[in-house]
Amino acid sequence: MADQPAHQNSSDEIDLGQLFQMIGRAFQKFFNFVGSIFKGIFHVLMLLLLFIQKNFIILAAAVIIGGVGGYILDTTLPEKYISKMVVEPNFNSVQQLYNNISFYNDLAEAQDSVALATALNITEHEAASVEEIFADSYSDENQKIKLFDEFIRELDTTTVKTIDFENYLQNFNSLDARFHQISVISTDNKVAKKMQPAIINSISVNDYFKLQKRINDENLSLQEDIYKQQLVEIDSLQSLYRTVLVKEADKPMQGTSISMAESGESSNRELALVQEKDVLKEKLVALNKERANKSTIINVISDFPTRGVGQKGIWNSYKFKLPILLLALTIGILALFKLNKYLTSYN
Repeated sequence: MADQPAHQNSSDEIDLGQLFQMIGRAFQKFFNFVGSIFKGIFHVLMLLLLFIQKNFIILAAAVIIGGVGGYILDTTLPEKYISKMVVEPNFNSVQQLYNNISFYNDLAEAQDSVALATALNITEHEAASVEEIFADSYSDENQKIKLFDEFIRELDTTTVKTIDFENYLQNFNSLDARFHQISVISTDNKVAKKMQPAIINSISVNDYFKLQKRINDENLSLQEDIYKQQLVEIDSLQSLYRTVLVKEADKPMQGTSISMAESGESSNRELALVQEKDVLKEKLVALNKERANKSTIINVISDFPTRGVGQKGIWNSYKFKLPILLLALTIGILALFKLNKYLTSYN
């Protein structure tokens, strides 16, 4: 019985020793794993350096040839210009706008200058100068917040509780943006301005959007008439209340408490009418703003400039792009030769 505590202490020491050994082996495996990763990265880096050292002359020649070829292309090829226009589509016409822009771009890529000239009402020579036409959304965080506010106002209370701003942003589509930017890249710096009327009219002549605009104009006019009629009625009521107050003031002094109570009630009613009148005036102002914003099917916020701006920057220079392209192509070919040699020896 006296030996039992000593035997128990010995067992605890053995268990702790095994535990520390297991922890030590786990750390050792972890550090070995991390070390193997760094060794692998170092090995790949050394292989890459050896590959460059062995084929340095070929790779350098590819870069030099690409630089010379890029310089020649930049000198001989016509300069490209970019022009941008910002628009605000109304009546859900943004999808049609993007479809039309995509159609124009397909014609430009196919170099179908005849069809493009017909579609954009320009000459075939001007259409041949068009390299690319594209559109993208033009929105910032403030505009997204406003769109979110307008979106939740149309929902019922139960649905609003299930939607927050983060979820709205995750499902935000570029077509949902209020403003959109149309860009034209061409070798003619004046052609974009000539294309603008055709791009806008291609949407404006659509019968569906014309119907939507006409109905919207009628609804705005009807709403304006209602607000104005309400203002007339409020003016009539105010005149009536003033007449009542004057007659109450002309009554004899007996029953003063009752007269003052009635007078106070009339004053409160007149104050409520004044407040309602201010609200109607604000609604009329908002109505006029909406009429101005939707006076056309597509609002042109910023026109195409008279002359396009030359495309600058290193990514638009062949002196930079061509050497990288030739270098990547050369590395790919050399790698294929090396792979073929390895496969032959392996076989």
